[in-house]
Amino acid sequence: MIVSHATKSIAAATLYTILICPDASAADYKVWMQGTGGQVMQFEPEFLKIAAGDTVTFMPEAAGHSVESIAGPSGSEPWLGRLDHELTVAFSIEGLYVYSCPPHLENGMVGLIQVGDSTNGIESIGGVQLPRKAQSRMKSLLAKGGITAQN
Repeated sequence: MIVSHATKSIAAATLYTILICPDASAADYKVWMQGTGGQVMQFEPEFLKIAAGDTVTFMPEAAGHSVESIAGPSGSEPWLGRLDHELTVAFSIEGLYVYSCPPHLENGMVGLIQVGDSTNGIESIGGVQLPRKAQSRMKSLLAKGGITAQN
């Protein structure tokens, strides 16, 4: 069997990517920060289920939005984005992450990310004091993910 130089190069590059760059297969998800004036203030999508190693880029679709973590699994690092700027967050610890748009928290602008199948961090969600609209939306996001406090 004759193997061409090009075939060897492709095989070598593939092996390098797998061995040296393990995050090369990680996905980057987009979450849009939406709503202005009379429109509903929301993240789209509001609930994401991703794998450890994936990233999420929060994208301001309208002016006046930012993003901040408000609860997460033990050992996770909090994050805070700047008003009207994109923010990319890498998720390496499996569990539940709750985030909000600080200027619109009263309007219920919260979101939930589940990394892996773990519900690590569910106890930190229960300890967060949220305004009524945000509390209601968080309850529906947990239900959307099939997550209960008993998990």
